[in-house]
Amino acid sequence: MQAVRANALPSVTDALRLVESLLIGTGQRTARRNAWTAVLDDRRRAKDRVETEHVLEAVSARTS
Repeated sequence: MQAVRANALPSVTDALRLVESLLIGTGQRTARRNAWTAVLDDRRRAKDRVETEHVLEAVSARTS
């Protein structure tokens, strides 16, 4: 009688990461991560600009 081995199936995320690692080199993966970080930084700066504009408009309205 043979022993039964239970192998857990990889999750979809694990499978996609494996495929990505096979298809995309480390350099491209790093470049994509850096690009996404830049997008998030741009969004944060845009939000900060809008908030600053609102504050300046409010101060300007008070002094006028």
